[in-house]
Amino acid sequence: MPVFHGLSAFPITPTDERGRVDIAALAVLLRPLEAAGVDSVGLLGSTGTYAYLTRAERRQAIDAAVECLGGRVPLIVGVGALRTDDAQVLARDAQSAGANGLLLAPVSYTPLTDEEVFQHFTAVAAATDLPICIYNNPGTTHFTFSDELVARLAKVPGIVAVKNPAPAPGEAKQVVTALRDRVPAEFAIGYSADWHSPDAILAGGVAWYSVIGGLLPRPALALMRAAQAGNEAETQRLNAAFAPLWDLFKRHGSLRVVYAAANLMGLTDAQPPRPILPLGMAERGHIERALATLDS
Repeated sequence: MPVFHGLSAFPITPTDERGRVDIAALAVLLRPLEAAGVDSVGLLGSTGTYAYLTRAERRQAIDAAVECLGGRVPLIVGVGALRTDDAQVLARDAQSAGANGLLLAPVSYTPLTDEEVFQHFTAVAAATDLPICIYNNPGTTHFTFSDELVARLAKVPGIVAVKNPAPAPGEAKQVVTALRDRVPAEFAIGYSADWHSPDAILAGGVAWYSVIGGLLPRPALALMRAAQAGNEAETQRLNAAFAPLWDLFKRHGSLRVVYAAANLMGLTDAQPPRPILPLGMAERGHIERALATLDS
């Protein structure tokens, strides 16, 4: 299966209070993903808190993941950075470490124009031989990719996929089809926002970039396989079990929830990077009850 297809599981990057990557804890999170049979691992995405890590810390995480996975699971690495030259360096780092694909977000402080983002992506694509997935995450980058810009970038050598926020279920078919009609047939259209992604797969998306897949790969895979098979009834049945967790994602942010869930599951005692604060006991109780509805 091509690297930007199927269920891509995005784990957290456990660190200590100084931001140093906990190699052993990262391996604990990665091994169940391989054992479950995820289609790829998405390292250093938003869930992996790439924006909070230095170049050296990112490289440490990539090296640890490559060693742990041993090439048995494709590894997609986030290389977003404020500066184009920094993103190019991060792309070369990921390639030299053994990554299989890159996820590139237009990180910004000053709001970017379409042309600035186009030139940024073109420059990073020229700096590496690895395939690149466009990371369209307006909630964190405050930049939204239009279908027109995605179609333009799809013509750039090396840019082969997009990770879009999943639309509402009632709009999924129209949204997926509209973009599919503008890009090459081999261009991989994938989705994030876990609570809507299964419907986007039913509508024709080829990848689910999943936060929960990085923590609960087996139920996430079951849901993904049902959607890939076009089994709408089974997809909705399985997705219903996730509903309490999706509500918590939307209420508290998926990052805070998965850190607390990983703690509750005994996988790691790592906390989110400051200034993000861990959730309190009441919220953790809600998360524990939501996890109980799922077979991990």
